[in-house]
Amino acid sequence: MKYLSDQMLIEVYHRAVDLQLDPAFIELLRAEIQTRNIGITLVSA
Repeated sequence: MKYLSDQMLIEVYHRAVDLQLDPAFIELLRAEIQTRNIGITLVSA
């Protein structure tokens, strides 16, 4: 995860949610976003 820029991490997160990928993977991305203190708008499907 450390190799992803903040912007790329956010894009990957949104794409994973859109594609309804594995919830564990989405949670991993969400945890990294929180660790980096990045504010994003969560969109419910």
